[in-house]
Amino acid sequence: MDIICMGEALIDFTPGKEERSYVCNPGGAPANACIAIARNGLKTAFLGKLGNDDFGKLLKTTLEKDGVELLCPELTDEAVTTLAFVTLYEGGERSFTFVRKPGADILLSKDDVKEEMIRNTKILHAGSVGMSANPSREAHFKAMEMAKKAGKLVSYDVNYRNMIWSFEDAKAVVDQVLPYVDLLKISDEELDFVGGEANIPSVMKENNISVVIETLGSKGAKFFFDGKEAVVEGHKVKAIDATGAGDAFWGGFLSSLLMSGVSKTEDLNEDLLRKALEYGNASGGLCVQKMGGIPALPTKEDIEAFLA
Repeated sequence: MDIICMGEALIDFTPGKEERSYVCNPGGAPANACIAIARNGLKTAFLGKLGNDDFGKLLKTTLEKDGVELLCPELTDEAVTTLAFVTLYEGGERSFTFVRKPGADILLSKDDVKEEMIRNTKILHAGSVGMSANPSREAHFKAMEMAKKAGKLVSYDVNYRNMIWSFEDAKAVVDQVLPYVDLLKISDEELDFVGGEANIPSVMKENNISVVIETLGSKGAKFFFDGKEAVVEGHKVKAIDATGAGDAFWGGFLSSLLMSGVSKTEDLNEDLLRKALEYGNASGGLCVQKMGGIPALPTKEDIEAFLA
């Protein structure tokens, strides 16, 4: 297995063409990233709970269609699938309103995390939404601790959603997560989680984080690695919908690292990071040109053609 993505799979309701209408699209940041990586021809698995309802069945079918292995294939009757209603603004930016009290995704438990899963993967990827409440939070900590002890790469997306929990609660959890993380993704709007951009090098040193990637929207992304930092420019495209763009970017970034043979921190170097950021920027740039999260995620062939 190349990567396990753990956390939420949910339904994004994006605005339709008619007033006050919505289109149902499968989504959820870890699920988006997982499918983005699968579309690059890599072996992926998803570790998360799905509701035993029409939406959960849609998510299961969507993941399986892209060849993603479901590590929790049984649908749960304990809660329904989480829903997210997307509001779009000019330039493709968006905000979310969540229906999740609780959602099936938050029911992932420590018992769902098996040592064999972690042992057989190269990267474990997770994000903060799945850690906003228990039992899922405990499951995430267990998985990341196991991955760290096993010498696996741990990827983490801050991905803060203020409709789900407060900044103070989210930061307390992120602070506990950072010592497990090798590859950290944070947006320019989330820098308060690390005390500002100028504080990133000290946070990396304190927590032994190998790479921090700061996403800059249409401007590209900035890497922090081995005492160096630099921006890799994005691509000028006409953005229609930014839903899933960050996940498309991160999926492309991680895919490039995996395709370059990276499986441990010692494999990382500046050239590989620049190459991965160029690839991730192309993936994100393609995604924003279409509506919806998962339906807009590009394939390896799409990205290579775009870069050519």
